[in-house]
Amino acid sequence: MQKVRAAVLGASGWMGKVHTMAYQTFPHFLGSENGTAEVKILVEANPDAAADLAQRAPEARIVQDWKEAIADPEIDLIDICLPDSLHYEVAKAALLAGKHVYCEKPLADTAAEARELADIAKEKGVITRVGHAFPRNPVHDLAKEIIDAGEIGEIKLFKACQHIDMYGDPLTPYMWRANGELAPTGIIGDTGSHVFSFMEFLVGPVAKLVADNFIVTPKRPVVDGLAYGETAELTGDEDWADITNPDGTNLMVQFANGARGLVDFSRVATGRKFMQTYEIYGTKGSLAYTYDEVNRLRFYSNDDKIGRRGYREIDVGPENETFRAFLPLPNFALGYNESKIIEAAEVVKSIVTNTPAWPTFENGHHICQIVDACMTSSDTQSWVDIA
Repeated sequence: MQKVRAAVLGASGWMGKVHTMAYQTFPHFLGSENGTAEVKILVEANPDAAADLAQRAPEARIVQDWKEAIADPEIDLIDICLPDSLHYEVAKAALLAGKHVYCEKPLADTAAEARELADIAKEKGVITRVGHAFPRNPVHDLAKEIIDAGEIGEIKLFKACQHIDMYGDPLTPYMWRANGELAPTGIIGDTGSHVFSFMEFLVGPVAKLVADNFIVTPKRPVVDGLAYGETAELTGDEDWADITNPDGTNLMVQFANGARGLVDFSRVATGRKFMQTYEIYGTKGSLAYTYDEVNRLRFYSNDDKIGRRGYREIDVGPENETFRAFLPLPNFALGYNESKIIEAAEVVKSIVTNTPAWPTFENGHHICQIVDACMTSSDTQSWVDIA
């Protein structure tokens, strides 16, 4: 049994905690025949977080500089859970050092940077993975199986959305995710890339698009030390910071296979704590999914008898091997953390078996191309072709 030795960068943040937990947990559900992981290093720039991190991973060494983790000859895998603006620099350094790399989305700030990372990874012969966990829910394996089998025919229309109300309240404090220097693409790279991952996984490459990016609240109060999901009482004495990246986007898409798409996403949808949906319409049938019913797929088929046609609800359950590893009964929902556990297990398996698995940095480049095109299209108010 091979053990992959990992360093988690940005360890005290939400994603860092999730990734650390996923490495520790996945063998309990998915077995160890395809390898295990040991978190050897936790990288966290904030020294005040060290005590808490030591409790979470007692065997790990805690360091403040990510370069120290990359230079360590014992580390096999660099796991990047840092702010968006650092992804390219850190991933490139890790690849050049011959490390396998698992990087949270968005892979890079631009498609050109993502292309460079994918090329270096190919040259070095290392395993890469981008953290698009939502499609790893087994319900989307069923959707892909139905599509690939031709059961809904040729795809003609894709509709999707993802909305949260993180910034629905104009007085919600400023955070780094709204900083155009730390997160240059804003909600497009943050939330839009999740929708783009479904497009890449289920429909295929995008040929061109037209996008309208927008900012709803141009300034927000600054409250030091506030983390994602936390609230604060305002005193009225706060400084105010400019919002310098998009709050939301509406776009129209044309896929390489001729299908059309209508997509929207935002962080300002008041009341929507987490809304994620897609609808895929083909010449023989269609599929519909909503995260509110996280393991349920709706399937319509023209092959049903006239008078009996309608959407059937399919609850993915233990007939799916990955679902069965967690739960013996259908409709016991798998959530986000389980998707990350599945993802971490696949990363380790890819390294141990030297078998890349979707989404690699090559797929990440395709998704970054869509992000790039959204930025360019909105700036120029025109359709943008994707090579």
